[in-house]
Amino acid sequence: MIESSELRVFNPPSTERHVTRREMVQRLLAGAGAGMAWPMISAAHPIHEHLANGTGLDAADELASPNWKPLFLTAEQNRELLPLSESIVPGSTSALVNRFIDLLLSVDTSANRAKFSSSLAALEAEAKRRFEQPFAALDPGQRETLLTGVSTNPSADEKSASELHAHFENLKEWISGAYYSSEIGMRELGWTGEFAFASYPQCEHPEEHL
Repeated sequence: MIESSELRVFNPPSTERHVTRREMVQRLLAGAGAGMAWPMISAAHPIHEHLANGTGLDAADELASPNWKPLFLTAEQNRELLPLSESIVPGSTSALVNRFIDLLLSVDTSANRAKFSSSLAALEAEAKRRFEQPFAALDPGQRETLLTGVSTNPSADEKSASELHAHFENLKEWISGAYYSSEIGMRELGWTGEFAFASYPQCEHPEEHL
């Protein structure tokens, strides 16, 4: 699915062990340099700064706790984010994308928090407008129809569609950044624990990720 390119080799560990998110991100930074571009997210997006600065990376390894509770998201927002993340980037549930996003938002600015909440609410409202039920209740075909529609960049004169597209792009970048900085996402890119990329490989099948 994704081909490795320009790999920088590191000495492999003598025994396999869990690699923390901070270690993975640091290896990527070491391989690609501070000016690198994270997969599917722009340098201007808030999650890019979080990853580059190491925000929340140490606490990220506690996200699998059975006693986990959201720090910023409401219970309803968390329920909405789970199926949406999985639909945009399959594997997000296993990668605990919702929990990592919640962690980052808990230390983010009020403006970025408000923008995330608005984007999530906009997608939820669109699901109810089109199908008269929340996103979580949609079947796979309905979810694909909705997300394909909002992911298409509309013409300049379609203001409401343009705003909805912007909300989708905002959420997609949060979700993609959270996913591809996780061990699951890294391994999808071809990471084995023995190298970091000097530059990121490109996905040959972008249609699988909306």
